[in-house]
Amino acid sequence: MLSDINSPQDLKKLNIAQLDKLAEEIREFLIKNLSVTGGHLAPNLGVVELTLALHYIFNSPKDKFIWDVGHQAYVHKMLTGRMDRFHTLRQYKGLCGYPKCSESEHDVWETGHSSTSLSAAMGMAIARDLKRERYKVLAIIGDGALTGGMAFEALNHMGHEKRDVTVILNDNEMSIAPNVGALHNYLGKLRTNDGYKRVKEEVEHLLKRVPAVGGTMAKLAERLKDGLKYLMVSGILFEELGFTYLGPVDGHDLPTLMEALRQAAYTKGPVLVHVITKKGKGYAPAESESQVFHGVGTYKIESGEVLKSEGPPSYTSIFARTIEKVAETDPRIVAITAAMPSGTGLEGFAKKYPERFFDVGIAEQHATTMAAGIATQGLKPVFAVYSTFLQRGYDQLVHDVCRQNLNVTFAIDRAGLVGADGETHQGVFDIAYMRSLPNMTIMMPKDENELQHMLYTALMYNDGPIAVRYPRGNGEGVILDTEFKQLPIGKSEILRPGAHVAIVAFGNMVSTAQKAADMLAGEGINPMIINARFAKPLDKEMLFMLARDGYTVITLEEGAVQGGFGSAVLECYAQAGYHDVIVELMGIPDYYVEHGSVKEQRAEVGLTPENVAQKVRSLWPARRQRA
Repeated sequence: MLSDINSPQDLKKLNIAQLDKLAEEIREFLIKNLSVTGGHLAPNLGVVELTLALHYIFNSPKDKFIWDVGHQAYVHKMLTGRMDRFHTLRQYKGLCGYPKCSESEHDVWETGHSSTSLSAAMGMAIARDLKRERYKVLAIIGDGALTGGMAFEALNHMGHEKRDVTVILNDNEMSIAPNVGALHNYLGKLRTNDGYKRVKEEVEHLLKRVPAVGGTMAKLAERLKDGLKYLMVSGILFEELGFTYLGPVDGHDLPTLMEALRQAAYTKGPVLVHVITKKGKGYAPAESESQVFHGVGTYKIESGEVLKSEGPPSYTSIFARTIEKVAETDPRIVAITAAMPSGTGLEGFAKKYPERFFDVGIAEQHATTMAAGIATQGLKPVFAVYSTFLQRGYDQLVHDVCRQNLNVTFAIDRAGLVGADGETHQGVFDIAYMRSLPNMTIMMPKDENELQHMLYTALMYNDGPIAVRYPRGNGEGVILDTEFKQLPIGKSEILRPGAHVAIVAFGNMVSTAQKAADMLAGEGINPMIINARFAKPLDKEMLFMLARDGYTVITLEEGAVQGGFGSAVLECYAQAGYHDVIVELMGIPDYYVEHGSVKEQRAEVGLTPENVAQKVRSLWPARRQRA
């Protein structure tokens, strides 16, 4: 049956029994295909019936479906003509793991970060009404994404404007990790209240029988109505915000789900449909280990065993090991995450030091300013966050942390190219957006051993905010020192003496520079290799030495060229009056790098040892003279 579905219109020919059978086939397809490609399995298994019902009741692409985060849109992609490309999912030049407008007219909003769908939906509804067009706008948002402050801003505005917008709250009690916070507890009360709908109908019936009279009796009647609502209607939060609240609805019961969506379609003004789903539905390993199968690599279908390649420890695990060890003797250290305890490696810290661990939900803005507040009282907050998600707390970084010169450590994971998650998650902009901030210190290690020393340095640092960035994936396989040491702030190290050309590499590009030098050794070309260590402050003494000795300088970084580490080096030379030094910048060009493996992405942007070696050849004196 699945092979006959090429568009949403094909669904409308099926009856409920056939749709239930189709749901089974979709789950089988996802489990089989993602075992080979990897991807977001558990979120998509949980929304199979919901996606079928949405496409059955509404008419995409005329009606606009906006998927929050977007990692739960695989079923939507399958139903909109892209099933034959699923073997390329998240692979280079293949199907994107998130909604992508260039892939299909049914994708109307691109996203990879959470909590944006409601604002986008409100914008589309305003545009629709101004143009006097007629279509439905639906935002599908998870209960995890609803913890983001931007979602609340949109809910508030929607309730005020009273425009026709439908919010589908996909409540599976999870984001990546189990959800936290008061809203999570509130939704829990709703989802466990089986009699909610009945009680709501009875209260509304009772209120209609209260006569409309004037004066004091009218005021008493209104107070009675409000009192009964708050006493008996659990969904009052959304209704007080101006929404018609429908639910909770079993998200795996197609007839009930469709009836709720039909009711939403005919209701004027903003509507919120509360749908209860099971993350990982239909695949036992994903149901029991939904965190593991949220975003998973390849796995064995029969057992659910995730296939992991052998190799050195990951940078994330080194961060986790280091912060836990330092926290043993320093009670000032506090760890913060924004709904990513497992992704950032803080699960162990949370178990060892639960009173010093805080998961704030998907709320990077709050996390950043909370860390600043903690720092004002003499403690040492560490905010572990992916580079791409720290972007969401930028104003707080500027205004609340750096302006007040507070001792906050930012452990910036997934710095650089991230692979299959692609353009929405590339961690290539943080150097540029942080280094312009007064009081900020930025460093990045060449390997996992240097990472532990940098983290220790950051935790001992008392002169303002400091960021330690480190890449996704495994380290270089070096031997780890057993004792931590503090590194001198703003000092680089020469790893390989050389002549004429100096490669000043930042962070994980050091190994690329060294491999390039190995390639050139047989050609009689021996560039100097320098581990920059710091993007701010720069090692000016080293840079000025290179200029005085006539070196051509190549800067190498896995970050945006514009405003990045190389730009900082150029600015340094210009300000010091070294106008004749030749500086060549190698980094990420001025465009968004799409999904693929990190190796493929580096090849695309020219950050391979071969590319670096060729750049050195072109700048080597003898070669340059011949040219």
